[in-house]
Amino acid sequence: MVALHQPRVAWEAARVLVGATRDGDLFDWLSVQVGDLLGPTCQESLERTRDQLRHDPDGTRASVETGLWRARLEDVLRTRPGLAGELQSLATLTAGLQKERAGHRPSMLS
Repeated sequence: MVALHQPRVAWEAARVLVGATRDGDLFDWLSVQVGDLLGPTCQESLERTRDQLRHDPDGTRASVETGLWRARLEDVLRTRPGLAGELQSLATLTAGLQKERAGHRPSMLS
């Protein structure tokens, strides 16, 4: 079993989650995944993040939201360390989907 560095997992996942708010279809899928993995409170927080970023035309809020998510995810992993692998997998899958969708290739979401 590979030991995961929880702060790194939290940081990468936070970056990916916030980045996914820009893609409506990807976000809708991700929101459900976050709810399934981390619970409805985190799912609602992710939806609030998307709402915050919709009203941020100059993009300065994204770094704040990423930092808030990093802290939130570190707290989750402190109390539920067994989720680190699943969270890392979700972040990796989501990042891959972001790249795929940016290149306009057919999506795995369909």
